[in-house]
Amino acid sequence: MPVIFTREGKRCSTIHDIIRIPAPYSPIMVESKEIVVHRFEPSKSSPEHELIFLHGIKNHNIPYLMWFAERFARARVRTWFLILPYHGERAPKDWEGGEPFFSSSPSWCVQRFNEAVKDVLEVHAFIRNEARSTLPISVMGVSFGGMIAIMALAQNPSFYKGIVCCAGGDWHWINWHSPYLERVRKEYAEKANEFGCRTEKDCVEKYRKNVEEVIKSFDSLDDIFKKSPITCYHYDPASFAPFVRQKILFVQPLFDRIIPRQSYRILRSFLKHKKVLFLPTGHKSFYLLRRFVARAVLNFLKR
Repeated sequence: MPVIFTREGKRCSTIHDIIRIPAPYSPIMVESKEIVVHRFEPSKSSPEHELIFLHGIKNHNIPYLMWFAERFARARVRTWFLILPYHGERAPKDWEGGEPFFSSSPSWCVQRFNEAVKDVLEVHAFIRNEARSTLPISVMGVSFGGMIAIMALAQNPSFYKGIVCCAGGDWHWINWHSPYLERVRKEYAEKANEFGCRTEKDCVEKYRKNVEEVIKSFDSLDDIFKKSPITCYHYDPASFAPFVRQKILFVQPLFDRIIPRQSYRILRSFLKHKKVLFLPTGHKSFYLLRRFVARAVLNFLKR
């Protein structure tokens, strides 16, 4: 299947193309067989940087977060806004977006998260090998996209820098305390998962009461899969964080009710080369400070 380019639009300062690339895996829904990337680049000057942008879970995040792609392109950062698997046109029309990622099964989630990471790595390879760009390539992710960014950064050290916004780690806190995961908690209660986890107590006492010690025991990426007491470590961004060698801008809203503060703390603690930017906002209301965040990201990339 060839790569397909579509010119979506041209404004006075940016060009917007859509690029479709064959996915390097067999997705569970045929709509995700192609990677879809919206590329925004400056129309009157040469770009100085490449940035892969990863949105949050559910389709409603896509349109408003594209503001960042346009803003960055005007500042000479060519931005590749990746539509993650099972979202937008990569999902059935009646979906809210990202449904397969909401599951109580660690084995299932490992596969879905790895598909998203493969998309990021495939776009990185496309920029370098097909688009033949020699510019530095960084990645920015918001919320769910930030989790995927951490996993991709750990697996590909050739990424230049990373920006992680509104994202945490340790599935104990997210699965059992985030209001976004209510459907997953109902699934736990109704049928448990393949490890017998039906309640928070099951989860913590059996597998996750010493999360930080387990993660500290990982000496390599392979150890995540060899030493973990349960499969949910295999897609936990906190497991991958110690292996992120790049400089990271870590953006954390102080009044986030979606990602628990304990989840932020553990992910932040395992990132070695980070600059932390605290925002006086909630999870979604960080967007009210989007211009401030955009300036911070551009300064971080260009330093």
